[in-house]
Amino acid sequence: MEVYKEVIHEWIKQNRTVGVQLLQKLVQEASVQGNEKLSQAIVIEKCRELMLNIDIWEAGGDELLNHPSFVSPRKSFADSPNVVAVLKGCGGGKSIILNGHIDVVPEGDINAWTYDPFSGKVLNGRLFGRGASDMKGGNVSLLLALEAIIKSGIRLKGDVIFQSVIEEESGGAGTLATIIRGYHADGAIIPEPSNMKIFPLQQGSMWFRILTKGKSAHGGTRYNGVSAIEKLYVVLEALKELEQKRNNRITNPLYHNIPIPIPINVGKVYGGSWPSSVPDEVTIEGRMGVAPDESIEEAQSEMENWLMNLKTIDPWFEQQPLELEWFGARWLPGSIEIKHELLKTLEASYQSIKNCKPVIEASPWGTDAGLLTNIGNIPSIVFGPGTTEVAHYPDEYIELNRMFEAAEIIALTVIEWCGIESIERGE
Repeated sequence: MEVYKEVIHEWIKQNRTVGVQLLQKLVQEASVQGNEKLSQAIVIEKCRELMLNIDIWEAGGDELLNHPSFVSPRKSFADSPNVVAVLKGCGGGKSIILNGHIDVVPEGDINAWTYDPFSGKVLNGRLFGRGASDMKGGNVSLLLALEAIIKSGIRLKGDVIFQSVIEEESGGAGTLATIIRGYHADGAIIPEPSNMKIFPLQQGSMWFRILTKGKSAHGGTRYNGVSAIEKLYVVLEALKELEQKRNNRITNPLYHNIPIPIPINVGKVYGGSWPSSVPDEVTIEGRMGVAPDESIEEAQSEMENWLMNLKTIDPWFEQQPLELEWFGARWLPGSIEIKHELLKTLEASYQSIKNCKPVIEASPWGTDAGLLTNIGNIPSIVFGPGTTEVAHYPDEYIELNRMFEAAEIIALTVIEWCGIESIERGE
């Protein structure tokens, strides 16, 4: 590793300005859902500059739309291209996928931002803007790692498959499309904002909707009705107990620093029709975490059975059963063995650059690693330079030093994983 470590370090050091400018250009394009085309054009231009073999397509077709893991609200991906670029190896080495999503969540209330959310402003070693951490900074780390390898004259044995995908924030249709298109490798790295921690485990998650029914009456004689809001208290308490029960089963030490490994979060409540009426319906919508060692179906069944048993606590639910619906976005859980060779390779590269051992934990959120691992049968790890705490928040930013450190670590990992055919004089 020491043979090429200094060469990679020096190239990235000399090209920091190039990396910052690339990230600025990407952040300045507001690639929210349905608006990814211009950001992808920047990625395509960079991949052409590196003379990679590029595949550009708009996802779709029956095989994707009818796939059991397809959950996007979109049925057409016109003007939202997927991009895959391949650095072909000479043969005989292991292959790797470097997967990053180009879509970002909306900026929200612009008045909550100190700077324009798509400014790409650089201040005190940070670059600000929606997507800086989640995850365009990680994408730039991938591209810098690839460029450092190419420009340093290092020829690899195994293939490197760079993927810039759409739709991760809505459940992963872009990554699923790459799997259906036939892209496969011996391992994968996804640079989501992990705070430079390494996540070999990722929880899954899915959205749910629960309708609680009551009986309408005039507010002046509310004793003649049954308040759906009051019945909702019973439901919320049951969800809290279910969350505790499910989390008590989590014993993996990688969850040691995560207070609630697989939360059940209620994020939306709506119902009732008039202040002077007893509400006859209240609906909640939320997110249920899924453990890495369970399936989506197993988690769904546990909640369904748990809520069905409420009729033994309150007879009202025998008369008016709850209506539970699974809808919207969904992320599959994923995991690889703690002794997996890719994990060990990434650990060694991290330690070589940082001179300390990495923090290895379980991911507190879902990623496309679940699709790559479970549907694509590709062992996948999450490791990225972004800051978890500011992802999806106003004033999102990334520490630029981290982005360059991640690029070095990923470059060394790719070289070790894929193997070196030869080293020629670089630029």
